This record gives sequence, structure tokens and C-alpha cells, in this order.
Amino acid sequence: MKKKLVSVLLAAAMSTSLLVGCGEEAAQTVQETAETVQETAQETTEAVQETAEAVQETAEEITDYGTGEIKIWVADAVVDFTNKQVADFIAANPQFAGYTVTVEAVGEGDAASNMITDVTAGADIYGFAQDQTARLVAAGALEEVAPENVDAIKSQNAAGAVVAATVGDTLYSYPMTADNGYFLYYDKSVVTDPSTLEGILEQCEAAGKNFYMDLTGWYQVAFFFGTGCTLTYDSDNDGNFTGCNVDYDSDKGLVALNEMIEVAGSKAFQPGSSAGDAVNYAAIIDGTWDASIVKDFLGDNYACAKLPTFTGSDGATYQMSGFNGCKLLGVKPQEDENKLAVCDALALYLTSKDVQLARYNEVGWGPSNLEAQADDAVKADEALSALSEQFAFTVPQGQYPGDYWTNAEALAGDVQNGLQGASEDDVKAALKDFQEKIAAAR
Repeated sequence: MKKKLVSVLLAAAMSTSLLVGCGEEAAQTVQETAETVQETAQETTEAVQETAEAVQETAEEITDYGTGEIKIWVADAVVDFTNKQVADFIAANPQFAGYTVTVEAVGEGDAASNMITDVTAGADIYGFAQDQTARLVAAGALEEVAPENVDAIKSQNAAGAVVAATVGDTLYSYPMTADNGYFLYYDKSVVTDPSTLEGILEQCEAAGKNFYMDLTGWYQVAFFFGTGCTLTYDSDNDGNFTGCNVDYDSDKGLVALNEMIEVAGSKAFQPGSSAGDAVNYAAIIDGTWDASIVKDFLGDNYACAKLPTFTGSDGATYQMSGFNGCKLLGVKPQEDENKLAVCDALALYLTSKDVQLARYNEVGWGPSNLEAQADDAVKADEALSALSEQFAFTVPQGQYPGDYWTNAEALAGDVQNGLQGASEDDVKAALKDFQEKIAAAR
């Protein structure tokens, strides 16, 4: 027994000796592992804390927009629609719930004039026609579009609408529609071939029906641009007019003016472009805003087409042209950056694809958003389809000074009266005088 115990003790002593030899290395490994775990835990703790702080800061940024009041001006036809969209927007974005939004009925033309007259008393967000952009910028009534929204607006909307929303190289507003232009409505039981202006007039005369067209500034470019003339005005980044580019006083300008005189001399011709004021007509050059009125008047004979061609005094054939335009949504400059952020977000939403489509379905306004334009219902709309076809031959309406419109209206009066039966020399003199006046317009 004693011998066995000694053997056991000896074996134990030998094992202890071996463990002491390996233990120093193992202990060092354990120590290093412990330090690594501690460092990782410390880093993880710091990362978690940083993430928590970031989340807290983001939460504060998202929810801390304060309170305030926002006033929106839109056309009477879309007041109820806009109220509903604003309610949906606030419901989906509770971070903006501190703001009370009031929607008022102020049409695009009046909105621009009111803003220019008194920016301070004007709306925070308002709709306006594209030809008012330069004036609004010059009056300090338009804030630049939020930088984070610029790329989306440019890529998602029709190029003409983006151009209309831009002054210099700065985007100042949010495109809302691309339906501001004109085309031909006609009674297909009378006008069986709407392809030529001469044919339309002949068919209307034969049936004892009227042909309506406004020959003032917005519409008369259908002739001048159709023959290849140019009329544009340059402006600086503040919206001030700095120059004019015009070549009306030329052979092609003479062809255009002669055609206007010939049309005005037809017994079927009536000046005007408002279907609500037109009587006994079989053809009228008008826009989408009067589609329902024309439908009611023409009934089953309702039809639409692009503008016709005409044969000029030089014997050549020309496609009638015109302006194309859009409605825009602008944001007024704000002293409160939080309120400005809310206004930008709301303006972006009100001009988004889904809202543009909903607006079309509600009141028939044609979208500027490219995806919305591709919607089946939009493409099936006869008036919008005719306008879309006509857009291929039109020029995006830039900025034109008030004196241009005044002088163009005077020319329309001359065409309908003093120039009827005038000599070629008198027509040339009138054209030269007109160019001089509009070139000097500011």
C-alpha cells in the first residue's frame, strides 16, 4: 500500500511539473483573449451609444418642425381636391402636423399679379402660369427649389415644363401640368377633313358655320413660328429682360402675316378662343380647359385634331405652330427654415406623379410627369391626345414682356380691319413696324 501511494504522488508531481511548463503560455493566451473581448465590448458599447445618439438626433430633426400656418392659392376648380391631398399628406407625415394649411381659390393669373403686388401678404404656395416666372423671380416671390428636389423634378417631368420652371440656370418652381396649349376642336359632320386650314374654312363657309380663332399674341405665333420665324427674349437670373431675338421682318414673316390677313377675311372667321362665348361654330382653336364645353355643344360630332397646315402666299405648305406651356407651383421665400422645409415637401407632393394623375381624373388637368402622361386614361383623352400631337410642332413658351402682348393685340386688330385689302407694301410696312415695337419691348 505504501509503495502504491508513493507511485501515485510521484505521478501527480510529474503532472504538476508538466502543467507549470505549459501554463505560462496558456495564461498569456487567456489574458490576450480577455483583453480582445474587453476591447470589442468597449467598441460595441461605443457604437451602440453613437447609433442611439444618431437615432435620437434624427428623431429630433424629424419631429421638430415647430408649428405655423401655410396658405395655398390654387384655381377654384381644384380647391376641394387640394384640401383632400393636403389632408392625406399631413396624415402620412405626422412630423408636419403642427402646421395648419388653408387652401384658397385664387386663379393662376390673379395669383401671380397678387404676389408681385405684395409678396408678404401673398400665399406660401401658389399655382401660376409659366409666362409669369420671370416677373415673380424679379419680385422676390419665388424661392429656389430645394436642392434635394432638383434632380427628381428634372428627370421626372416633361422637358418643356422644366424649362418653364427655370430662370437662367436656376429651377424656381415645381411643374404641375403640361396642358397649356391649343389645338383644333371640330364638328366632324361638317369638317370631314381637318388637315388644312383652307379646307376647314371652305367647309365651314359652305355649311354656314363659324370658325373661331384668336389672332392676338398667344395665338398669332401659330403662323409666325409655323413659317419658321423666331421670337424670344433674353433675361438674367433676376428675371429682368436683357434682349430680344426676332426675325419677323423677313420673307417668312411676310408669309405668316399674309396668311393671318387671308384667314381674317373669310366669312366663316370669328375672332376668339373661348368656347363658352362661341356660337354656331364647326371649328374652334382652343385648349383643354374648354373640352367639356365643346363636348356638350358638339355632342356626337365632337372631334379633336392637331392644328392644320396652310398654303402660304409663296406656294409652300406650312404646319401651324404655337406655344406650349404649363401650370407651375411656386413656394414663397420664408424666414423660418422649418416652415420652408414643410412648404417644399408639400409642393413636391402636390406635383408628384400620383397626385397629378388624381388631379387629371378629378378635373382633367394634363400631367407634366412623364409616367403620368403614359397612363392609359390620359392617353385615351381625345383633347390631350390632340394637344400632345400638336406639341411636336410648338415652342415652349418663354418669358415675354407686357409690351409684347399689347403690340401683338394691336396687330390682330390691324389684321382684322386696316390690313384687309391692303397693298403688299403696306403689309410689309406694318410688319416692319411691329418688329421694331416688339424688339424694343421690356
